[in-house]
Amino acid sequence: MTGFSPDWLALREPADHAARAEEVARDVFAHFAGHAAITLADLGCGTGSNLRAMAAHLPPRQIWRLVDWDRHLLDAARGRLVSWADRAETEDADMRLKKGAHDITLRLEQADLARDFEGVLDRHADLVTATAFFDLVSAHWIDDFCAALARRRLPLYAILTYDGHEQWSPSHASDAPMLAAFHAHQQRDKGFGPAAGPFAAAHLARALEEQGYRVTSAPSPWRLGPQQRELMVELARGAAQAVAETGLVGESVIASWRAARESAEACVIGHVDLFARPA
Repeated sequence: MTGFSPDWLALREPADHAARAEEVARDVFAHFAGHAAITLADLGCGTGSNLRAMAAHLPPRQIWRLVDWDRHLLDAARGRLVSWADRAETEDADMRLKKGAHDITLRLEQADLARDFEGVLDRHADLVTATAFFDLVSAHWIDDFCAALARRRLPLYAILTYDGHEQWSPSHASDAPMLAAFHAHQQRDKGFGPAAGPFAAAHLARALEEQGYRVTSAPSPWRLGPQQRELMVELARGAAQAVAETGLVGESVIASWRAARESAEACVIGHVDLFARPA
């Protein structure tokens, strides 16, 4: 899979946490209310943002299996979570974290999800979760993954799957061709086959429903303004670079759009959150 830097993940984390669909999160937390303990498998975990967002709302004893192929990100996750916790100690290969009233066991797992998600799912989990992940994988991978979930009757909480909707303010004459080219770049192979990109959220929901799951979903857009200036600038630069790699838009158009977007007043980037449980 294409790599992500810890600095980029740190920059986007506040926007990610603010964007989560509250109604979907409430369903997830209600589903496990009253449980004394829970084990989660967090796929493509990055630096552990999902744990930091969810831990306070889950049962008092938690085991988090943080799964990623990038060893650098797993090491960064350990460091960030130790800093985030009130107390941390090592127990054999695990880390034990104390945060408020919650006792969290942290297990870091390096795994190639493109080739061995079955092995990851075979190890115990009460909930499988992933953030900003499914738009990077192929539709075929999503189908196989959902079938594997269904065989094990595992619930899934998928957060911030990109849905292709973007609106920048003020508008620019080249917004439409730039977005179309960006989507073309998004659908390139990220290691899982041709990526589903902006179609991933809808495809994931449909694939789960076909497996007999009950699915709750809701929009979870980034709503960025002056306080997220640095993030908007990085988004503009990243999109411009991606579009340039496609060759679908001229250099002068890209330069004009990028300059306008680096000074944009606001933008909305569409995502969808989803909670699916076996019927």
